[in-house]
Amino acid sequence: PQNVYKKKCSCSTSYVLEINKICFDLENVFVCLADSEAVEVLWQVRTQRRQTEPDLPDTVTRLTTPEGSVVYLVGTAHFSDSSKKDVATTIRAVQPDVVVVELCQYRVSMLKMDEKTLLKEAKDINLEKVQQAIKQNGVMSGLMQILLLKVSAHITEQLGMAPGGEFREAFKEAGKVPFCKFHLGDRPIPVTFKRAIAALSLWQKARLAWGLCFLSDPISKEDVEKCKQKDLLEQTMSEMIGEFPALHRTIVAERDIYLTHTLRQAARCVEAPPNAEKVPAVVVGVVGMGHVSGIERNWDKELNIHEIMSVAPPSRFGWVVRSVLKGAMWGLLGYACFRASKGVGRALLSLPTVQSLLENIRTPSV
Repeated sequence: PQNVYKKKCSCSTSYVLEINKICFDLENVFVCLADSEAVEVLWQVRTQRRQTEPDLPDTVTRLTTPEGSVVYLVGTAHFSDSSKKDVATTIRAVQPDVVVVELCQYRVSMLKMDEKTLLKEAKDINLEKVQQAIKQNGVMSGLMQILLLKVSAHITEQLGMAPGGEFREAFKEAGKVPFCKFHLGDRPIPVTFKRAIAALSLWQKARLAWGLCFLSDPISKEDVEKCKQKDLLEQTMSEMIGEFPALHRTIVAERDIYLTHTLRQAARCVEAPPNAEKVPAVVVGVVGMGHVSGIERNWDKELNIHEIMSVAPPSRFGWVVRSVLKGAMWGLLGYACFRASKGVGRALLSLPTVQSLLENIRTPSV
């Protein structure tokens, strides 16, 4: 095929292939195909490449819809080279209509940056990033996001590898498949952070912040690969649930529901040329291994997305606590300035010049 190019759609999360015309040399006769014919030819080419019974990695789970659509769910570890290979192998084998990744519009930048830039960005947590996080998510949620970025930077430094490699691999491979759309399937991160903070008590917030601030355990690539083992991951998840059940619900369980909803939307039937006949879709989903079991559990359930998208306003008690804390901070700052000013005053009074001046003021003039 010639003169085939990519065009970005109005939807920022979807990319499709558009074709002007394709020319073939058939028995020394140069034949130009019209758009509709070219589309049909490419559709047939992709159909021939698609494996009906592909030999896929153990990390892939197969789900189906009542209409006959198939979803190949690739469970990944976010700092894993082998996960990138699993994603590439799956997309090449099944030639999907849609690829869905566990990203939202607030994290789409990691698809556009190269590995070196991402590695630098992950390690560099500066004042500007703190201000941006607070402006976007509020004080508490913003600070929690910075602490989680610190954890990501810690892992990045330990492994020398930027996060999200499997998503960049999915984006690259999806671009090679004719008519393949690329969707961002995760809940917006500000909603997740705000709901997570609202679900924690003040004591839990303090404990979580303390743990994240002083995280320093060494991490190896072997440890990352273990995260792809479902039994070990479920054990880790159960420990997390025992420690912070509300956090697990908002960060993991609710996003399981959202990802399930997105995958089911992507798995709707697609139109096949030349008559726009509705046919079952083939979808590849790329998500963290920790979400796979939750998506499987929710796959055939009726889901309420609106419930997990709302952010409750802060309670009156929370407002009082924050006001008291702010007042205490300002009070401490004022007291520190007062003590500092007293020290400066004493230092000035001890100067000979000042003492002489005061003595002249006190002595009545003749």
